[in-house]
Amino acid sequence: MSDAIAYSTIRELGARYRSRELSPVEVTRVLLARIEKLDPALHAFVTLTPERALADARAAEEQLRRGDDRPLLGVPVAHKDIYCTRGIRTTGGSALLADWVPDVESTCGRRWQEAGTVLLGKLITHEFAMGLQFPGHRFPPARNPWNVDHIPGGSSSGSGAALAAGFVHGATGSDTGGSIRGPAAFCGIVGLKPTYGRSSRAGVLTLSWTLDHTGPMARTVEDCALLMQPLAGHDPLDPASSLAPVEDYATGLGRGVRGLRIGVVRNYFFEGVDPEIERAFEEAMTTLRRLGAEVRDVQIPSLAATHAFLLILLAEAYAYHARDLREHPELYGDVLRERFLAGALVTGAEYVQAQRIRSEICRETADVLTDVDVLATPTTPKPATPFALAHDPEFGFPRSNMPPFNITGSPTLALPCGFSSSGLPLSMQLAGRPFDEATVLRVGHAYEQATSWHTRRPAM
Repeated sequence: MSDAIAYSTIRELGARYRSRELSPVEVTRVLLARIEKLDPALHAFVTLTPERALADARAAEEQLRRGDDRPLLGVPVAHKDIYCTRGIRTTGGSALLADWVPDVESTCGRRWQEAGTVLLGKLITHEFAMGLQFPGHRFPPARNPWNVDHIPGGSSSGSGAALAAGFVHGATGSDTGGSIRGPAAFCGIVGLKPTYGRSSRAGVLTLSWTLDHTGPMARTVEDCALLMQPLAGHDPLDPASSLAPVEDYATGLGRGVRGLRIGVVRNYFFEGVDPEIERAFEEAMTTLRRLGAEVRDVQIPSLAATHAFLLILLAEAYAYHARDLREHPELYGDVLRERFLAGALVTGAEYVQAQRIRSEICRETADVLTDVDVLATPTTPKPATPFALAHDPEFGFPRSNMPPFNITGSPTLALPCGFSSSGLPLSMQLAGRPFDEATVLRVGHAYEQATSWHTRRPAM
C-alpha cells in the first residue's frame, strides 16, 4: 500500500481523491510514516513539518468535498531548503543559517500553497546551492536511493533523493549550473529548468543573479507540467521575471512528436561521455525517430568556451556572500568558502569578457533553434559519482553538460533514458526556444510514454 501511494502520479492521486478511494490526510500519514522509516538512511529532509502537512491535508480534504478541481489539491510536496518558508526553518544547507526562521514566503512556495499542495517539509541542499556537504559539515548529505554510496546530484540533492524514494510527489529545485537536472539524472526522475525569468526567484537564496533558475522536480513529465503551471507567470518581486504569456503545459502533452525536428548537439556534450550513457542516448533518439520526429545532428561551435560560465558564477556568488564571508568565515564549509573567495579574484575585465562569450553562445544557440524545434544531449557525461570521489577536496569542478543551458537561459528538461550496468540511472536533456516549455515537455512526454524507465523504483 505504501509503495502504491508513494509512487502514484499526480493525476492518479487526484482521481483517487475524487473517487473517495483515498484522502489527502490518509496519503499524508502514509508518507510521513515512510519518511520516518526510510529517511534516516537517506537524509533527504532537513526539516519535517508533520503538523503543517496534516493541516494542509485536512484543508485539501474539505475543499475536495466541495468539488474543487484544482489538479494539485492535496498533492504532497517539499521545498529545497533555499526556498524561504514563513515560520519554518530555512538553512540553506549551511551552519550560517542553521536556525534561521524567515518571516517571508518564496513566491514559488506561495503559489504552490495557493494551488492546494500539502507541505511535508524542507529538503537538504548542497550548502548555499553549491558546496557539497563534506564530512564534518553541519548537515549530513542526502544519499542516492539507487545506491547510498553514490551522490544524488546537486545542489537539489534532497529533492532528487526524496522523489526517487517516494517521499513526495513534487519538489522545488533551483538550477544555476544544473542543480535541477543533475539530481534528476542521478536519481532517475524528471526535472524542468524553465526559461530564465519564467518562474520567480523571489524569496529564494541567491547564488548567481544572472544564472539562477527555479523550477519543479517530479517523477514523470506530466507531473512536472502540472507542478510548473502555477509557478509560471510574472512576479514583480523578481526583477528578472518575464511578462511573456503562459501556456497550458499539460494540454498539449499528448500531441506526439510527429513532424518535430530534434537537433543533437554533437560538439561539447559528447566529450568524455560514458559509453553506456552514449548508447542509452542514441537508443532514445532511435525511439524518437520511430515516433515520427526528425532527428539531425547540429553544431554550436562557441560551446568550446563554456568554461567562462564559472567566472560569471564565482564572481556573482562572491558579490552576494562577501559580507558574511568577512564576518563569519568559520560558518562556511571549508571547500565552499575557498570556492566563493576565488570569486574575489575575478577581475572586472574577465567578467565582462565572460559575458561577451555568453552572448555568442546565446546567439549561436538561437540560430540553431531556428532550424530545429528542440535540442537533445546526454544530461551528464557519467552516472552518479561515488561519495568517495566527490568528497575529495581536490575533485574540484567536474565537467558538466548542463551549464550551456544556464548560459542561454533555455527551458531544459532532464528525464530518464536508461540504466547503467551497475544499476544507476541514465538521463537525457531536451532544450527549447525561450518560453517554449510546452514543446520541450511534449517531446519528453512522448518519449516517456514509449519507454518504461520512469516506472522503475529503487530497492529500499
